[in-house]
Amino acid sequence: MSVASMSIWTPSSASSIGWHWQLSTGGNLNVTSLVAEPAIKMVDIDLFDTNTTVISTLKSAGKKVICYFSAGSYENWRSDASSFPAAVIGKGLQGWKGEKWLDIRGFGSSDGGELGRIMKARMDLAVQKACDGVEPDNVDGYINPTGFPLTSADQLDYNRWLAVQAHARNLSIGLKNDLDQIPDLVNYFDWALNEECYKYSECNKLTPFKTAGKAVFGVEYTDKSDTSTLENLCSTPRNLGFNWLVARLSLGGWAYDCTAHIARNFGTGDPSAASKGIAAREWKNAAVIAGFAYGLAYVLGL
Repeated sequence: MSVASMSIWTPSSASSIGWHWQLSTGGNLNVTSLVAEPAIKMVDIDLFDTNTTVISTLKSAGKKVICYFSAGSYENWRSDASSFPAAVIGKGLQGWKGEKWLDIRGFGSSDGGELGRIMKARMDLAVQKACDGVEPDNVDGYINPTGFPLTSADQLDYNRWLAVQAHARNLSIGLKNDLDQIPDLVNYFDWALNEECYKYSECNKLTPFKTAGKAVFGVEYTDKSDTSTLENLCSTPRNLGFNWLVARLSLGGWAYDCTAHIARNFGTGDPSAASKGIAAREWKNAAVIAGFAYGLAYVLGL
């Protein structure tokens, strides 16, 4: 049984939903263009970097505003960074200076202590800014080298706790990646957001959300712009009824809408910050390949 309230935005999988995802928003989000585009129904932007005026303007234009924050990592540039106890800060996210994994254990039998308080405060900030929902990132630490002995059960406890806290504040919440735990979490989350399921042949893992009548959003990344490449990246998720974009790693405002077969640009610049999720996954895959190659060379005496 779903824990979501009727007042919480739960986008349906029955029809396509135009959306825009731009986390590098510092001065680069073209709000005027977004407001003027009726096809865009949902905008996913950074909780800390987006001011209330931008959110209010988007909502006044009928857009649902989702606010991003990292629930599984410490980021030393955030305004609440000093609140994190040293004991919960683990290993760094490879390739992301100033960002480290968090110890998310203890949410099954308690309210998470100080880390729980910090995440509650972040959701309270989302309410204060009038966000319609939240996108908590890095909620799959248990399969990453965090520096803590995190288990699948630890992750499930934490992710369910996040969903309950969001719903207690009438916030919609999306499950970011964490594909292997979808069967256990689909009833707790209102929608899903995935990076590159086509590239990794994982799109079928998202179908429980579709079956539950909940929307699936996602992105494939490329530096190419030819129609053949874009449509090829779109084909599988589009055929599954997902709301898919093809974007640049920089998330600088440009994206190809797979459903509408059209490219749009809602950026006013070219932010250099890349998508954290994909960079982490690219590093992980590269590390696995490198480790295999090293082991093979050792066995062969090369």
